[in-house]
Amino acid sequence: METTTIPAGNGQSGGHLYMQTNEVRNAIIHYRRGANGVLEEIERVETGGAGSGVFKPVSGQESAPNAFEGAGSVILAESNTLLFATNGGDNTVTSFRVGPHGKLKLIDRQLTGELMTGRSGTAKSLAYRPKSRTLYVLHAFGPNHLRSYKVSEDGKLKLRPERRSVNTATKTDRVSTQAVLSPDGNFLLVDILFDARPAANPDGSPKLVVANAPDPDGLVIFSVGDDGTLGEASFADAGGAGPFYVAFLHRSRDTFLNGVAVGDGVLVSRIDGHGRVTNGPLVPIDTSLGKPSELCWLQITSGNSLVLATNFGYGTVSTYRLADGRLSLLQDPANIAIPGDGTFRAVNGLVSSGPSDSWLSPDNRYFYQIFGNASVLVSYQLDKSSGKLTELGRSQIPYNSPQGLAGF
Repeated sequence: METTTIPAGNGQSGGHLYMQTNEVRNAIIHYRRGANGVLEEIERVETGGAGSGVFKPVSGQESAPNAFEGAGSVILAESNTLLFATNGGDNTVTSFRVGPHGKLKLIDRQLTGELMTGRSGTAKSLAYRPKSRTLYVLHAFGPNHLRSYKVSEDGKLKLRPERRSVNTATKTDRVSTQAVLSPDGNFLLVDILFDARPAANPDGSPKLVVANAPDPDGLVIFSVGDDGTLGEASFADAGGAGPFYVAFLHRSRDTFLNGVAVGDGVLVSRIDGHGRVTNGPLVPIDTSLGKPSELCWLQITSGNSLVLATNFGYGTVSTYRLADGRLSLLQDPANIAIPGDGTFRAVNGLVSSGPSDSWLSPDNRYFYQIFGNASVLVSYQLDKSSGKLTELGRSQIPYNSPQGLAGF
């Protein structure tokens, strides 16, 4: 329930927002978004699959936010008539029909084809290619990080036989974060956070082998055939250590941003028609609080003028100005830090609320941010001139487990 309300907006219509709880009995929470940006929970619809709950499979922590170290676990497709969601706990994917008033009706649930080897699976990120009606699902752990489905006209899922890995000949247990299709559907891009599965040092501190540091191979690119089949992996420099989140500019075929978690910043990159990537300079945020900031999730305004970057380790959001292909910090941070309950510490040692997935309304007025360790989804109003975020309200969400935001 919202703790704050504001007067109705400029007569503009609202919309709908969806988040998965990632509870052991996974469900999608459907919110109605008012014209004033405030959220109202409408329904919770079970996916039929399992989430990981508060357990974090990537690190093995008994309870921590951002369970799968990824993004894009809930997506909309086919002009917002279909919604897909991962069930990371049992490595399945669920499809829903989006009906009148945004209401969800479960269509299908299918295994990804990758077996669980522990307490939880790691299916985490989805990408949909309309041309071939292909749905790609990325797993944190391999060896088969990528699997895919053929999506029928009625939204049912049929697992395809092909599988792809983001491993190299010498790095055989890499941890991926997110899969993103280029706007023309010709390439699938995957960021790699770690070159080896996280472990613990003898003193109990995390042992992390961060990707793209120093080897410049943290971005994996697959060509995509007309039928949706993926070619062999090629490896490119992601432009910074610990690449996490790729976001293509609106109405651009070749230009994208990459948020790097250990490099503590964002850069502008381009991919040509042969899948070759060139990078601009990395623009870091202020890291005086401690490194890494774990800058991960990105949102871009529709005019490509502002970028909002979520800092998992700080519990904050930073905004950048983007002009003439160049990034510059605008507000750092842009919001007042949201405290967690004190039980979770980021890699930098700071107590954090563990912000993860975010979403920006199409009119660029409202921004929504999950703070898993604080059990809240926070609604903000974005000032497009200053880049500042003003809190509008909070929706109570399950503790630590939620992930994924998609809306229209």
